[in-house]
Amino acid sequence: MRKSSKKNLTTQNKSVIFKLKAKNLINDSLLVSINNLTLEDLISIKLELSANHINNRPYGFSLWSKASYIMKDSLIRFALSTTNSKKSAARFLGITDSELYQAIKRYEVAELLKDNDNVEAL
Repeated sequence: MRKSSKKNLTTQNKSVIFKLKAKNLINDSLLVSINNLTLEDLISIKLELSANHINNRPYGFSLWSKASYIMKDSLIRFALSTTNSKKSAARFLGITDSELYQAIKRYEVAELLKDNDNVEAL
């Protein structure tokens, strides 16, 4: 009898899209619109919306110096949500397993690895 391959999957069902859909924060129409934008356009739109909320004055927040942190955090979340294991996520990012574990701690994405949302498959 063949063992279940699901046993070794450490990042199963962690899709950000799936979780946001389950919370009714996004829908298929929005995803189609987002898909037609470049990543740079999407980031610019988010920054513009954030800046409008604070009257274009992000005092005390150095966006330029935080950009690397924000991007690496996003890359780790993406890799963990789209691969079947932490080892695969590390390979996808081009880093070692130990570098990934350090990054998970540094960027505080451990909650992504826990399935606390109790979101069931569609």
